Amino acid sequence: MDLKQKLTILGDAAKYDVSCSSSGAKGTFSNKKDGIGSSHPSGICHTWTADGRCISLLKILMSNCCAYDCAYCLNRSSNDVPRASFSPEEIANLTIEFYRRNYIEGLFLSSAVVKNPDYTMELLIKTLRLLRYSYKFYGYIHVKVIPGASDALISQIGTLADRISVNIELPTEKSLKTFAPQKTKKAILLPMRQITNGTANALEERKKFKSAPRFAPAGQTTQMIIGADKENDLQIIRLTQGLYDNFKLKRVYFSAYIPLGTHPMLPAKTSAVPLLREHRLYQADWLLRFYGFRADELLNERMPNFSNTLDPKCTYALSHLDKYPVDVNRADYEMLLRVPGIGVIGAKRIVAARRFTRLTFDNLKKMGIVLKRAKYFITAADYNENLFYIGHSAAALVPLLADKLPQNVQNVNQLSLFDCIK
Repeated sequence: MDLKQKLTILGDAAKYDVSCSSSGAKGTFSNKKDGIGSSHPSGICHTWTADGRCISLLKILMSNCCAYDCAYCLNRSSNDVPRASFSPEEIANLTIEFYRRNYIEGLFLSSAVVKNPDYTMELLIKTLRLLRYSYKFYGYIHVKVIPGASDALISQIGTLADRISVNIELPTEKSLKTFAPQKTKKAILLPMRQITNGTANALEERKKFKSAPRFAPAGQTTQMIIGADKENDLQIIRLTQGLYDNFKLKRVYFSAYIPLGTHPMLPAKTSAVPLLREHRLYQADWLLRFYGFRADELLNERMPNFSNTLDPKCTYALSHLDKYPVDVNRADYEMLLRVPGIGVIGAKRIVAARRFTRLTFDNLKKMGIVLKRAKYFITAADYNENLFYIGHSAAALVPLLADKLPQNVQNVNQLSLFDCIK
C-alpha cells in the first residue's frame, strides 16, 4: 500500500474524533530558534481562532488496526473495513512535507489500539521524538493517550505534545461495559488524573526553574459520544461538570452518535442522533465554563433533558422568574451573566459603564446586548413595563424566546482533509 492510499484510509478514519480545538498556549518547544514551526498561532484541523482565522492541522490515525471490538466504533476489530498503518518515520516525514507546502500548521495524531496500549503509545512517542528532535518541528502537536498505557509512557508523551486528550467515549460506566467491554472507567480516569497532576507539577517547577520542561502546556481535552445509549442530558452535563472540577480540562467535546455498527442496544443504522441535542449540550457546556452555572441549575430529575425550543439559559430564566427582572444599574456581575441576551463581554461592559452614568436601553443596545432576549428580564433607567413585557408568565414568553433552529436536524459527517482538495 502506498502513502497516498494510507493517507486516504487513515485521514478519513480520524474524522470521527472531534476532541480537538485551536490553542494559543505557549508550547513546550516554543523558545527553540533552530527549527521550523510555531506552536503559538496553530490550531486543530479546519477550525477558527478567537480572532477569526481559519487554521488547519493534519488529523490522522497512526493505525486503524484495532485490537479492541467497541460496538460503536468504525475501526472495531470485527468490522470489515480497509486497514492501514503508518510507521513513525512516515508520519514525521508527511507532517514536515505538508508543513513546508503550507497545507497545515500542526498535527493531531491518534491511533487505534495496536496489539496493546503500551505498544501503541511507544509508536506515538517515537513519532513525536522524530518530529521534535530529528526534524526540529516545534509547531503544535495534539496527541491521543491510549487508556491503559503505563504511567511512564504518559509522562514521556506529556513533554513532547502541546495538548493531550483521553477520550472518555461513553457517559456512563454501564454504557462502557455494554459497548466497549475491553475499556474500563479506571483505565480512562487514571491517565486523566496523571496528566492533570503532571501539568500542575510542571507549572510549580517552572516557578523555580525557567528551564524546567513544560508538560502538556495546552492542557487536556476529552470526547463523549452522545446518543449511543439511553443516558439523559442531566447525566452527561453532571459528568462534564465533574471533569472540569476534578481534572481541570480545557474542553469536553460532544459527538452525536453516527450509526456505524450493529448491536442489539445501539440505535438502528437508519437513525441518527439529532445534531440539535449536541448543540444544546455545547450551549450548556459554555454556561458551565464561562457563566458560573452548575449542572443541577440547568437540569433536574423532573426535567432531565434540554428543550428543543429554548436554549439552556432561557430555560433557566423561565424556571426562575422570581429572580427577574434584573436592574442593570445595580445587579452584580454574576447575576447579569444569568440574563438571556447578556454575555461575558456585555456584562463586563455594563459593570464598567454604569460607574459613570445610569444606563438606558439605548445604551445597552450600543454595547451589543441582545435586547430581543434581554428586554424581558431587565430594567434600566428608561424602563417601561408595557413596552418590555415584564411580569408576563413563562408560557407567554416561550414563543417570544424560541430558537429559530430546526428541531429535527439530522447528523452529517465531519469534513475530511480530502473534501477540501478537489
